[in-house]
Amino acid sequence: MNPLKTIGGTIIGGVVLALIIVFVTKGNHMVAGMSSQSLIIWLHVLSGITWIGLLYYFNFVQVPALGEAASDEGGPGGAGITKYVAPRALAWFRWGALATWLTGAAFLMHKGQLHNAFMLGLNTDPINQYAMTIGVGAWLGTIMLFNVWVLIWPNQKKVLGMVEATPEQVAKGKNIAFLASRSNTLMSIPMIMSMVGAGHGWIM
Repeated sequence: MNPLKTIGGTIIGGVVLALIIVFVTKGNHMVAGMSSQSLIIWLHVLSGITWIGLLYYFNFVQVPALGEAASDEGGPGGAGITKYVAPRALAWFRWGALATWLTGAAFLMHKGQLHNAFMLGLNTDPINQYAMTIGVGAWLGTIMLFNVWVLIWPNQKKVLGMVEATPEQVAKGKNIAFLASRSNTLMSIPMIMSMVGAGHGWIM
C-alpha cells in the first residue's frame, strides 16, 4: 500500500526518512547527551509548525474566505468548510498547541532553564539573558495556549453547532474566538522571534 495515500502513512514515512538521514550522516546530532535534546527540539518544531501553520490558515485564509462566502448571495456558501474542514483543522490546531507547549517545557527542563525562563532571567545576578529571551517566548506561548483551550475552542464549538447555543451566544462566541485568534496571530510574531533568537540574540 502506498503510504502517501494516508496522513498516518505519510507521517510515519517522514519519520523513517528522517531517521535514515540521521544514521547515514552520523553528524554531531549523534553525540551522546545531545540526542535527547535534539529529539525534543525536533518534536517541538514539528508541533509548532502544525499549530502556528493552522493559526495562520484560519486567520489568513479561512476567516476571510468565509466572510466572502457569506456575502456571495449566489455562491456555494461556507457550509462545507464549517461542517467538514473547520472541526478537523481545530482538532489538529488545539492538540498541536498543547504538544508545542509540552515539548517546549520539556526542552527548558532538559536545559535546567524552566524556572529561569518563566522568571524571565530576573532571578539571577547578573540577569540570565538567554532565559529572558526564551522566557518571553515561553510566556507568550503560554498565553496563546490558554487562548486556544479556554477561549477559542469552547466558543468555536458553539459557532460550529457542536454544542447547543442561542443565536446570541453564537454571536458572542464568534467574536470572542475571533479576537482570541487574532491576538494569538499578533503574539506569534514576537514569540517566534524570542524562541529562535534565544540562540542568536533578539535580531538574528
